[in-house]
Amino acid sequence: MATVNTIRKNHYQDSMKLMQISQKLSALEGVKQAAAIMATEANLLMLKDAGLIEKVPESAGANDLIIAVEAKSQEIGSEAIEQLETLLAPTDIGNTSNIIYKSLETASTSLPGANIAVISVPGEYAKLEVAKAITRGLHTFLFSDNLTIEEEIEVKERAREKGLLVMGPGCGTSIINGVGLGFSNIIDEGSIGVIAAAGTGLQEVTCLVNNMGSGITHGIGVGGRDLSQAVGGITTLESIKILDEDSSTEVLLIVSKPPSKEVAEKVVEAVKETGKPSVICFMGSDLKSNNPNIYFTPTLDDAAIHAVQFAQNSSKKPKISSAKNWKKQAQQAAKSLNSKQKYIRGLYSGGTLCYEAQHVLEPIIGNIYSNAPLNKKYKLKDSNKSERNSLIDLGEEEFTVGRPHPMIDANLRSERLLSEASKANVAVILLDIVLGYVASPDPVGDLLPAIREAKRSAKKKGRNLVFVAHVCGTHNDPQGLVDQENKLREEGVLVFPTNALAARVAGLITARGEI
Repeated sequence: MATVNTIRKNHYQDSMKLMQISQKLSALEGVKQAAAIMATEANLLMLKDAGLIEKVPESAGANDLIIAVEAKSQEIGSEAIEQLETLLAPTDIGNTSNIIYKSLETASTSLPGANIAVISVPGEYAKLEVAKAITRGLHTFLFSDNLTIEEEIEVKERAREKGLLVMGPGCGTSIINGVGLGFSNIIDEGSIGVIAAAGTGLQEVTCLVNNMGSGITHGIGVGGRDLSQAVGGITTLESIKILDEDSSTEVLLIVSKPPSKEVAEKVVEAVKETGKPSVICFMGSDLKSNNPNIYFTPTLDDAAIHAVQFAQNSSKKPKISSAKNWKKQAQQAAKSLNSKQKYIRGLYSGGTLCYEAQHVLEPIIGNIYSNAPLNKKYKLKDSNKSERNSLIDLGEEEFTVGRPHPMIDANLRSERLLSEASKANVAVILLDIVLGYVASPDPVGDLLPAIREAKRSAKKKGRNLVFVAHVCGTHNDPQGLVDQENKLREEGVLVFPTNALAARVAGLITARGEI
């Protein structure tokens, strides 16, 4: 193997685009791995540890772009890097969006109607850019992470004083006035306003709302720490105020991992004051409400169902399509397993979906091991080695540093899938597939070679291996929900319309439980 790298001085690119470039370079024939990344000190050290550069270049700075490729030969690596100009070229979509502005100031001056700044810079520089946006009266979609908790509180409090939102840090998804930011899906307009401290949580509920024939006004991502005791739900509470004042928003839907008791009480009180029908999904929480206008639920699919029910002012729950015959499918799959196949292995690209699946599975099959477990007692000693029943969040930083997110690049998940499938005691492989903007143009197609190989290998050894999956997306997404689901079904994968149902079925199959 040979490593080839190059540095482009003063050539800043946002991290979402760099993840896509890394994926496209890694997919080239003869390329083992590739990274397109800004040359911050931490990133350079990471590249060195990964063996993609021999030594840290002294002249490189945080505003420089570094491309590093590990390939079968020097020639293949050099050819990959030669494609960089094409990959860096802006997409021509027939308007002035191809204009490149050198600073937030020049961009906001040239686009006086804009009221949101999308910030995706190394975390050490993010606070300054957010401060500039706030000064100019802009809401902020902060894709960048690695701000300290103190910095997050500071910028959010400054924004609140001006009636502005800081969505983030580490905000992966928002949909504002029908415009998707970050990883987002194409969702119909409707009357439901969504606030989420979870990226794939927001994607899941908005897709389900869409697929049940309803729609949203806005989907506001607030960042994973917003509902923590320290931050106090600053952006969440401000978002509730904004949606309360929005006459188009008739129903509120709030999604988060369980917050502290104090913050939960603030959120519930703020929702109650709006007088609008509201659904609150603190995932895994058993909170109840005596207020008929407020509904608590522990799962994302139930949250979406009740939000649509409120929006349609109906006493009848809407049905989620393709949920029929799941019991029969599960029974047949359970019968195909041998007595040695005892465990489930979940390989997730969405952190929130992995979290929800653990909550669903725990009552069925007991404790779940993970690199992001519900209980720290069951944290994997080595994230690369599963134990008993394990669910892995492959979107965690330990897996994404220096390489594209698994929603973009399936290579790491495919490798892990084949490894897990080779173990004689594994019964079920559980997967999520996330569609939408920024995600791979064909995420199922990327995984199919590994799925086919795993099934062939198991069959040769006299085992049947069950694959269970959920596709998070809509019919209007670029990849097409139906097309992606059909590709999986053609390979014998059991496909279910919600993440929670997929996890439930996978658990019942594994446990040979009563279905």
